[in-house]
Amino acid sequence: MIKRVKNFAPHAIAVFASVVFADSLRFKFTNAPETQEIFGRLDGWAAGFGAEGLFAQTGLFSQYVIGSAELVAASLLLIGILPAFRRLQGLGALIAFAVMSGAVSFHLFTPLGIDPNNDGGGLFAAAVVIWLTSIALIIIRRKELAAIGGGLRTALFGRASTSFSAPVATATLA
Repeated sequence: MIKRVKNFAPHAIAVFASVVFADSLRFKFTNAPETQEIFGRLDGWAAGFGAEGLFAQTGLFSQYVIGSAELVAASLLLIGILPAFRRLQGLGALIAFAVMSGAVSFHLFTPLGIDPNNDGGGLFAAAVVIWLTSIALIIIRRKELAAIGGGLRTALFGRASTSFSAPVATATLA
């Protein structure tokens, strides 16, 4: 029974996070008033630091950029359900963790607050839940993520030597 839960839990987390991300896309990609309020408030806050436009519609952290990252995360999480693509679930969890770390931080540490749309904090609660479940999925998929990291290391730097000894230089006195 426990083995079944262990095998099923990552996929349940992936589906749940993907549904939440997919639901938020309709707000971000249609420029809904709720999205305008959130990103407008964040852009006003950033302007106080001289970074006006950072969260604007063409900014580095616009609703479209964040929405696209959420779409990629949701896609990788779902594709990773297939055994041949299991490693992608870990990547999706990393992207979800990054996006939700930003969301939770901006809700807590900016004038945005935890209830910017008067929804009783539902948006913030969803961000926290996805943030926590993405951490759980990263832990569950840590071996797959380590394999990806090892593959990247090999691709970038070549095969590492298995010997840790360095050549010893000898000096002779003449």
